[in-house]
This record gives sequence, C-alpha cells and structure tokens, in this order.
Amino acid sequence: LGFGFVAVSSNDATQYPEDSFYNMWQFARKHNFTFPYLYDETQAVARTYQVACTPDFYIYNASAELVYHGQLDDARPQNGIAVNGRSVREVLDALFNSRSIPKPQKPSVGCSIKWKKEKSHS
Repeated sequence: LGFGFVAVSSNDATQYPEDSFYNMWQFARKHNFTFPYLYDETQAVARTYQVACTPDFYIYNASAELVYHGQLDDARPQNGIAVNGRSVREVLDALFNSRSIPKPQKPSVGCSIKWKKEKSHS
C-alpha cells in the first residue's frame, strides 16, 4: 500500500544481554520480519525521538510530518483485550484514504527503555 516500516531497539545490551543485536536478529528471523530491525547502540535515536517505552509508535505522512505518536492498540497484559493493532491501523487507514488522523492519540504503554548507565567523570 506504499507504507514503509522500520523497528529500532535502543536497549542497553551490556546490562540486558537478551536485547543484544544477535538476539534481535534471531527474533526477527523467528517472526519473519519483512522490514528492517535496527539496533540503536548509542541510544541517540531513542533520545532524539524521546522514546519512553517499548513499543512506541511514530507514524509520518508523505511530507515526513509526524502525524501519530502512541500505542499499537488498547491491549495490555491481563486486560483481556486481544492485540489487534487498531490504533496504528486507524491512522494508516486515514493516511491511505486521505482522511484526518483519529484523535485522541493514546500514549504507548510498555517496558521502559533500558538506558545505559552514565559514566562517572571523576
């Protein structure tokens, strides 16, 4: 439909080896990702976009304007709602059909970013 997708992992793999580049690659292969899955080793991407948690969705229009920043859908652990991607799908549908973007945009909820520890300069 003309949409492009990319996933980015910014977690500190030194403290959280399960989030290493190799494990990301294995996860992407296991789940047959058809889009790039990148590793933000310096965490510059996460800081630039002010990412608070994973997953956190950013959708841009054809003019590279941010039109959505928020949740995938209303599913949460133990709330009984199935993962369906409704929030993101509604935005993509609106973009595809040249309609206004649905409001309100609910913030993402998930695990916090595993930030690297600041090095002491003493």
